[in-house]
Amino acid sequence: MGFGQTAGPPASAQQLTQLVELLREAGFDGLREARHPLGLSQRQSNGKFTRDEAAALIDQLGPREETAPEDGATPIPSAVSPPDVVPPDAVALAFPDELLAEELARRGWTCTPPTAG
Repeated sequence: MGFGQTAGPPASAQQLTQLVELLREAGFDGLREARHPLGLSQRQSNGKFTRDEAAALIDQLGPREETAPEDGATPIPSAVSPPDVVPPDAVALAFPDELLAEELARRGWTCTPPTAG
């Protein structure tokens, strides 16, 4: 396979629409915002998927359907549970302000607390 070529036919417009919808339900604005949290490649974050890649990501993010066993036992999920997808806005809120300020200062930024007013 040559440089820049994909390993399969491109994803359909319907698949891409479904992917964007599922990402919005997960709290992302689009593919680029979801790139690092979901481990997408640069090509994928630009909306370039093969059919198989799109189907796998749809299965990963899609709603879980349960199938009932024939013997009447507890239903078994038919899809793998989606990864712990945290909306980007919630990531910074998960850390104390002091810790974020220390990390920013370590990277050369200056941090000042907000003024009351």
